[in-house]
Amino acid sequence: MVDPHAKKDIETIAYDILKSSNSWGKFPTPVDSIVNYSDLIVNKTVDVSKIHHGYLSKATDALFSALAKVRGLFDRSEKTIYLDLSQNDQKKNFVKLHEVGHGVLPWQNQTSSFLDDDNTLSLDYREQFEAEANLFASATLFQLDRFEDEMAKLEFGIKSAMALAKLFGGSNHAAIRRFVEYSPNRCALLVLKDISPKNEVANCTVRDYFQSPKFTKNFGTISWEKQLGFTWPFVQDYYFRKRMKFEQEININTYDGILSFNYDFFDTSYNAFVLIYPKGEKSGGKTKVIINSY
Repeated sequence: MVDPHAKKDIETIAYDILKSSNSWGKFPTPVDSIVNYSDLIVNKTVDVSKIHHGYLSKATDALFSALAKVRGLFDRSEKTIYLDLSQNDQKKNFVKLHEVGHGVLPWQNQTSSFLDDDNTLSLDYREQFEAEANLFASATLFQLDRFEDEMAKLEFGIKSAMALAKLFGGSNHAAIRRFVEYSPNRCALLVLKDISPKNEVANCTVRDYFQSPKFTKNFGTISWEKQLGFTWPFVQDYYFRKRMKFEQEININTYDGILSFNYDFFDTSYNAFVLIYPKGEKSGGKTKVIINSY
């Protein structure tokens, strides 16, 4: 969690870089122009996914992406970004900007300047730095309130979040999360992973969960078990590898009791996304999104 004062500072830095690099209002967001403006380079020959983790753990002055495995690496001394080159371009865009965040947030540079190596950096600092870099990446990639401006033009639903991902050049994961976190609507997002194989009891793991402020105000914070089973309709969708479904029905226990909601479902084959919203929650723009590839 990034505190409000740091959040404001990060968003100011992101805005200044977007404007100064002539990236503001350009679609998709010109990530490489932002990297160049920040006086950093991306090494396109070394693949961090192929570097032994024992070596990475000893690398001096290196900050790593807070992902299940290393997706990117910033070498502060060389002002160089290294990537997992197996990622698609949309994921690379986010990781590049995450690592740019490590390079341009001044307090991260100041904190690291007197450290011998990353092992000196406390776990609390590491976690805080990662959260700050993630916030910078999202704010920059989705151009701060330009994302909300474009979102307001579209009808409410997961297809609109996917359309915004394409517009800004981000991954569906990053765009759907921002869609929920900055939505004026009452909505929440479950991110699922690790669905059990066919012919085994259906269950999956909750990877992440997010709520819009208005959803939290109306329904409180919904608690989920770490493992979800076949009784949930969206777990059935995931188990049977449904690609997309819209306006399905579920019942959820809230602080006002059990209430009926709708959900949209999208399976990327890596994760499944469940956009949850009250029935009739359709306020938004008039532009209807049609996704032909699904």
